[in-house]
Amino acid sequence: MNTAAHAIVNLLIFRKLARDTHALAIMSGALLPDAPMFIFYFQARIQGLSERMIWRDSYLEIGHNKEINMGMLINGVWEADDGKWASKDGEFHRAQSKFRCKIGDECFPVERDRYHLYVSLACPWAHRTLIFRKLKALEEIIPVTIVHPHMLDYGWQFAEPEPLYGFTHVHQLYSKADAHYSGRVTVPVLWDKKGQAIVCNESAEIIRMFNSAFNELTGNSDDYYPIELRDEIDAINAFVYDNINNGVYRCGFATTQKAYEEAFDQLFAALDSVEARLDGQRYLVGNTMTEADWRLFTTLVRFDAVYFGHFKCNRNRIVDMPNLWTYLRDLYQQPGIAETVNFEHIKQHYYYSHVSINPTRIVPKGPELDFYLPHPASLQEFV
Repeated sequence: MNTAAHAIVNLLIFRKLARDTHALAIMSGALLPDAPMFIFYFQARIQGLSERMIWRDSYLEIGHNKEINMGMLINGVWEADDGKWASKDGEFHRAQSKFRCKIGDECFPVERDRYHLYVSLACPWAHRTLIFRKLKALEEIIPVTIVHPHMLDYGWQFAEPEPLYGFTHVHQLYSKADAHYSGRVTVPVLWDKKGQAIVCNESAEIIRMFNSAFNELTGNSDDYYPIELRDEIDAINAFVYDNINNGVYRCGFATTQKAYEEAFDQLFAALDSVEARLDGQRYLVGNTMTEADWRLFTTLVRFDAVYFGHFKCNRNRIVDMPNLWTYLRDLYQQPGIAETVNFEHIKQHYYYSHVSINPTRIVPKGPELDFYLPHPASLQEFV
């Protein structure tokens, strides 16, 4: 075996080691510091020549086009896993949130500036909490920190060290809250600054807290989960979650044709059902805006920009479904809501982070969507 062949074999052997340990290594040559990508120069001698040979003319880049391994914490320590979102049956199964406490409990009293919210502008689940923070006038009571849109080998990361502890990754918050935590690291995270603990990382429960827990501090008594409508809201939430909120992910992360087509058919059957439901009524529960609308909104607003193409949810766009498109614009135009929507973060996250789906990491420029087009409610056409 000649020297060049030896160099390539050595490179392949050490490539996995470098990826698994996230360490910088030198392989028969000089390392160029360009973390988190591992870029190696190596020496090769061909036909007696002693000059430096740069493979592929300039350098070999390890990491840029590999499938991102979706890691997790094991006993408080971050570990990479096999990167597969789907189980052996080819279907995507979402893990349950593990921190499920409530503001108002003995350990988590209602206080101004005691709690801190960590979110991604890209994540539809975290987006719910930002919306309720806006609707319920909580901006001055609960500060927020936004993660970087790219979720890479070490999970959600901060563009700059976060303000409380200088952490660079969200998994460090989880380890601080529970040194032995095992599980996925997700956003949103509602953090207790005094107790240095995670109150809750389940968006559905955080928005319920935001809906009512701080009313006395804010003077905002708007109720998006009224007692008389709760049974209907809960039923709609379950239907929307299973078939639409999570349905787009079941399409996008399916690893078999059968699993994909089943999720696809369920998704569009559900969207057709909601399209029919909105024929003649403004919101999901008659003409009353409830949490059910905002839980659906965060999926709909991302649909044409991301899920239609990236997740192969391509039977129809939302703009092709007149009632849903009207409904989506109505919600988007509610005071303050547009401020919570960031399409740059949304597209960067999905198209850049999911390398197994989009290996080139090219982020599309489009589509052009006009969420400010008039809708019947703005024209007072709803009675």
